[in-house]
Amino acid sequence: MIEKSNKRAVIVGLFVLVGLIFLVAGILMVGNLHDTFQPKIKIVSLFPDVSGLKKGSNIWFSGVKVGVVSGLKFYGSSQVAVDLNIENKVQQYIRQDAKVKLSTDGLIGNKILIIYGGTAAYPEVVAGDTLEVEKTFTNEDMINMLQANNENLLEITTNFKSMSTKLAAGEGTIGKLLNDNELYDNLSATTHALHKTVDATASSLNKASAQAQQLLASLNTFSAGLNKKGTLAQDLVSDTVVFNSVKSTARQLQQIADTARVMVATLQTASRNPKSALGVLLYDETTGANMKATLKNLESSSIKLDEDLEAVQHNFLLRRYFKKKAKTQ
Repeated sequence: MIEKSNKRAVIVGLFVLVGLIFLVAGILMVGNLHDTFQPKIKIVSLFPDVSGLKKGSNIWFSGVKVGVVSGLKFYGSSQVAVDLNIENKVQQYIRQDAKVKLSTDGLIGNKILIIYGGTAAYPEVVAGDTLEVEKTFTNEDMINMLQANNENLLEITTNFKSMSTKLAAGEGTIGKLLNDNELYDNLSATTHALHKTVDATASSLNKASAQAQQLLASLNTFSAGLNKKGTLAQDLVSDTVVFNSVKSTARQLQQIADTARVMVATLQTASRNPKSALGVLLYDETTGANMKATLKNLESSSIKLDEDLEAVQHNFLLRRYFKKKAKTQ
């Protein structure tokens, strides 16, 4: 009898033990408590405000849970030092220049920490490292921002209401424009006149464009004439001999013009000097009278010489000579 009782007690104890084992395994599987037994490293981040973060909050990296918050304590004057327990298997992926930010699990879920960033230029984190914290907007910051936006919106609506009231009352330039028919008519007439001016300008531009096209056509005709063989223009453009000849002639004409300019300048200078020969002829009346008398004497002497020659031709001594000369001619 006693053996049966002991046997029954052992069987019940085995069933209870197996049940407890399954219960503990289920609790570990459901609560991810098996992560507690995995090796971890501890790093630190300094937050100005943890916004409700608590011990046991999850830590995520690239969308994967890599650890939990193991403790929070005040640091310095107003900062909070947060201890992060990170699994050893992800240590090689987290760099020392990575950053930590505070976030939420879902829209209104629990607070979590997110590790992000990091470059291969920095080594991997080791136990005791401190990761930099990025300032993020909390729900309170968002509510304060919405409140400030609401206040600004209320002020804008009030100003718009005041402005619309003034417009309806005809105050200001726009109000007068909306309520004064005469001003509107004047503005409409001005706009109509402006349209006419724009149309006239466009017509003038069209005419100028047509004239420019005619000019281009004339230039094309002229260039075609230059390409026509046998013409002087074509020779001037293509024949270097003709061009050099024209160039030499132009240079000689330029030299003649320069010489004539110098001669005229010399004559003008001499004419302004009463002591020069030309100045004496122009300004000295006595010399002019003498010159006139001399010319008159030369003219009379020439007449007398002609008469003497005529008399010599009729002289009997020289008559035969002049007749012989006339026959020879």
